[in-house]
Order: sequence, then structure tokens, then C-alpha cells
Amino acid sequence: MAAGKGTRMKSSLPKVLHRLAGRPLLHHVVDTTQALGPSHTVIITGHGAESVEAALVHSGATFVRQIPQLGTGHAVQQAVPALDLRAPTTLVLNGDVPLLQAATAQALAHACEGRCLVLLTVVLDDATGYGRILRNGQGQVQGIVEHKDANDAQRAIREIYTGSLAAPTQALARWVSALKNDNVQKEYYLTDIVAMAVAEGVPVITVHSNSETEVLGVNSPVQLADLERRFQRRQAEQLMESGVRLADPARLDVRGTLVCGSDVDIDINCLFEGQVSLADGVRIGAHCCIRNARIEAGAVIHPYTHIDGESAGVTVGPGALVGPFARLRPGAVLGAQVHIGNFVEVKNSTLAQGAKANHLAYLGDATVGERVNYGAGSITANYDGAQKHRTVIEADAHIGSNCVLVAPVTIGAGATIGGGSTISKDAPAGQLTVARPRQTSLPGWQRPQKSIKKD
Repeated sequence: MAAGKGTRMKSSLPKVLHRLAGRPLLHHVVDTTQALGPSHTVIITGHGAESVEAALVHSGATFVRQIPQLGTGHAVQQAVPALDLRAPTTLVLNGDVPLLQAATAQALAHACEGRCLVLLTVVLDDATGYGRILRNGQGQVQGIVEHKDANDAQRAIREIYTGSLAAPTQALARWVSALKNDNVQKEYYLTDIVAMAVAEGVPVITVHSNSETEVLGVNSPVQLADLERRFQRRQAEQLMESGVRLADPARLDVRGTLVCGSDVDIDINCLFEGQVSLADGVRIGAHCCIRNARIEAGAVIHPYTHIDGESAGVTVGPGALVGPFARLRPGAVLGAQVHIGNFVEVKNSTLAQGAKANHLAYLGDATVGERVNYGAGSITANYDGAQKHRTVIEADAHIGSNCVLVAPVTIGAGATIGGGSTISKDAPAGQLTVARPRQTSLPGWQRPQKSIKKD
């Protein structure tokens, strides 16, 4: 269910598209369902339907719209025509409850077996706002009462309905068609199907979640921020349990998949996005942002380094040193023992073993050989205004400071480029190439003097 407006979010963006761990809330829920291998997925949209459907267009789900929004039961009514009535079990999940575990959803489906109504419940210290589970003296579920309709005794109940359930598909279709809106809110409550099941003699059972976090929904920016930190804490604990050393688990953000080898150290305030792998012995300094990258064994990423591989990826070779304040862009491939220093940017370039660009430089669309020394302030001029061109710097070449290498151009093996040179033609191997105006000194020249102001 993803039709709600989310008024308390105070945002024009539909609530289910607000991001947790870098992804829309609804994406988390859909991924959970896909892990179960469903025969069919139906997403109920309403507020901001076009945006929500566009965000999930590649999910393979069927979309139905709930307009107007007249309660959770009314939402499921809209989905009934799209259900696979041959499927024995239907799961009903909320699009704003992003951290429900696949194992919990699977437990709901298994408990149903196409014959039972199964409710996911949890015990909360503060159950304000949630529907309460009503049981008889034998502990059997008799119904659910919404908070707004509950009396004082019912509001004292701490076991609540989380909003997730599993039901026999055909029975669910029959029950929701019979729902009425004779309540304070004048809405069609999905929870009313519990009493219908009891009346029919259909077993109503519960699956209990031991994790408050996985059943919490998002209704406000405060709740979203709280759930973000809960999620990140869980990520941090899983990493530490696998042996990763975190300087401060409260200051880590993983917005994707982070895979770590042994003896990995991560300092404070680091952000990992997309697919990131850190091999054995990698050290990540403070305040680094790393997205879609593979960092090989023993590499060190110094503080304030920004690595963004986008779709092409970035590879940092074994024992390489990067940063501080370096930037690696898509297609950067660093070999073993490469040094990329402060304020150096590398894009779509390959640097072979032992190459160095230690400070204040740009390497774009370049192939750099072994042991090349690339001077401060030097750049590859790879773009002519229409096309990108490649620069080749062969092994053991030395590029002086403040050089411009105008691509396409090749610097031969062992060549030296004098500082301040603009190179637009191939430089021969093993020779010194200088391309700059001759130095001139003007005898008798005097610097202009400032005039003295009179009082």
C-alpha cells in the first residue's frame, strides 16, 4: 500500500519516495517482496501516483490507484481486481515501513498456508496511534481496535498490529468487499476483516516481531531521521561483527552494499554508496565519500577523499595511496602502489604500478605507464570542445610542474617534459622536451610607483 499523502512530512514529494539509506522507502519494501519470489506484486498508489509509478516502473509490479483515499480497507478493495486469485496466499505490506525483514515476511506467508489469517504484531512500550490486538480469555485473537476508536482499557494493551498481514487470497477478496465505514473516521478499515475471519471460523494467528525497528513506519521527518539512524546502527553492528573496525559506529552511513575483507579500518563520517568493496587491510580516513568502487588490499584512502565510480566504477590497486582531498571519477583505474595526492583529480584514466601524481593535477582520458611522475599543476587537455581525446604517458616518463598535455598526444618512455610546457605533439622517448617562451630580462625596467597622496 503506497497511496497515502503523508501530510506530516510537509513535503510535495509523496511520502513513500522519501529516502532512507539513499533509496525511496517503497524501494525497500519492493525489494523485500522480491526476495520471496512472489507470483504477482500489486502496488496501490494514490497521492502523487504518477511519480510513485514512475519510480517503480521497472519493478514488474501492477499498479492500481486509490482515489480518493478512504482507508486501508478501501485501498485493498482497489487491488482485488488485480490479484492472482489462484495464489493461495496474499501478503499485505505498507510502503512506508521500509525495514521489514524478508525472513519476517516469509514467516507470515508460511504461517498462512492459504488457510489462516496471520497478523504481524509487536509489543511496544508506547502504543499510541496503533491498532490494539484484542484476545479472548484463551488468548485467541478476536479483533483489532484502532487507537481512535479504543476505550481506555483497550488503549492499555501494548500488543499492536503492525499493518502487515497474510491472508488466503480468495477469502481476503471476499472480506474486503464486505467492509463498512461505520467508525469515527468514516473509513474502511482493513483491520475489520479479523472479526469476519473469526465469525467464519477461519483461524486468526499472529507472528510476533522481536524488532521494533523493522515494523516502524515513517510519518514525519523526525521519524524518518530516527529510522535512518536505527538502520545505520544495524549496518555498523553487522560490519563490526564481521571484524571491521569502526572509529565510531554512530558516524557511518551505508547507502548501498559495503563488502569488507579482514582488518579493515574506517574512520568517522564516511559515506558509502552503491556497490563498494574494501579488501583486506584497507584503511579509510575520516570524511570520505566512496561510491561504486573496489579498493584492493592494503590501499589507504586518506581523509576527505571523494570517489565516485557512477556506472563505470573505480578501482584502487593494492597498496595504493589516495588523498587527502583527492577525487577519483568514473573509469579511474589505479594499479599497485600508485600515489594520488592532495587536490588531484583522475577520470577515465589508467595508472600503472608505481605511478605518482602527488598534488594539484588533473588526469583525464589518460593511459599512464609504470613509475611515471606527474608534476604539480599539470593537466591533460582532453576535450577540444566537441570530442574527448586520449593522452598516453609511457613508463618512467617525468612530467614537470604546470604542464599542459594537449590530447591526442603520446609521451614516450623515459621522456622528460620541462616545467611550464604546453605539449601538442608527441614527445620522443628518453629526451627532454620543452615548449615554452624563452625567458627574457629587460635591463633598466622599473616597477611603477604609487603616487603619494597629499593631506
